[in-house]
Amino acid sequence: MKLIYVFGTSLLFLVACKSKKAEPKQNNGPQNATVDVIIASTQKISNTVEANGNVLANEYAELKPEVSGRVVALNVSEGAYVNKGTVIARINDADLQAQIAKTKVQLHLAEITEQRNRKLLNISGINQNDYDVALNQVNSLKADLAYTQTLIDKTVLKAPFDGVLGLRLISPGAYITPTTVITSIQQVNKLKIDFTLPENYSYLIYKGKTIEVDVDGGRTEKKKATIFATEPLVNTATRNLKVRAYLDGKANPGAFVKVYVDAGENSKSIMVPANAIIPEARNKKVIVVKKGKAIFVDIVTGVRNTGAVEVTKGLKVGDSVVVTGVLFARPGAPLKVRSVKKIEDLIN
Repeated sequence: MKLIYVFGTSLLFLVACKSKKAEPKQNNGPQNATVDVIIASTQKISNTVEANGNVLANEYAELKPEVSGRVVALNVSEGAYVNKGTVIARINDADLQAQIAKTKVQLHLAEITEQRNRKLLNISGINQNDYDVALNQVNSLKADLAYTQTLIDKTVLKAPFDGVLGLRLISPGAYITPTTVITSIQQVNKLKIDFTLPENYSYLIYKGKTIEVDVDGGRTEKKKATIFATEPLVNTATRNLKVRAYLDGKANPGAFVKVYVDAGENSKSIMVPANAIIPEARNKKVIVVKKGKAIFVDIVTGVRNTGAVEVTKGLKVGDSVVVTGVLFARPGAPLKVRSVKKIEDLIN
């Protein structure tokens, strides 16, 4: 019985050893990521800063009445050019006209009384106090007359400047209040452009500088504009500076435009595709292949063009920069270069 037990134990030990030898070995070594690269080289770039802007009329106003009332006359020729002072609308002022007529009658009587009392005062027929009361009545009625006339003037709405009228928003006979917009007026013979630039480009902005403006999506030649003012305060949320320029040409107020600001002469710089850059919290990196391994390099970027970014620090001519497979590369891990690309093929 003991012999059988020993034999069975030995058999189990041999089977266990054989099973351990049959287990496959796990390969925990690094796997080669396949990437494409470009060879860093200097390229001629245009130092032009692009910005978005809007077209503004030189002057713009929404025409609203100063008093409430019913419209008795409306002179709005939609789209017509009008001169400053042209009457646009009149509001019913019959009650005010009646009030001013009443005040004139009272004033006439008060002036007669004041003249009579003055003569009496000269011959000591009345005391000074009685004359002062009569004079005060005259002055008070004159003030009432001026106040009522001011209210009547407010019932007439006039064009505040030379310009083109917009669409009419009310009809004759409508009851309007100071919040009612009758129409709008715009001065379109001189147009302005508003745009914003990052504050680090503030050195490019000065009064009299000429910029280029694309007003119709590139369908025609770019127009010129001249900077005449900037907002002194930088927007604390966006860190942008607001700039205003006069446009040399025609456009529709409110239209979107592209603004191009010349940042100096063309220069030669190293350019890399935008998708090759790894953004981090405090800096930016690219991956360079050195001796078959991935090296993560800190870089400083400059001008950004369509699909490409200028690298001002961190790269040198001849570096192999990874442009595809960036997500699969790890610091120090081996890389397999599949092909060498040209940056022109990647950004076009």
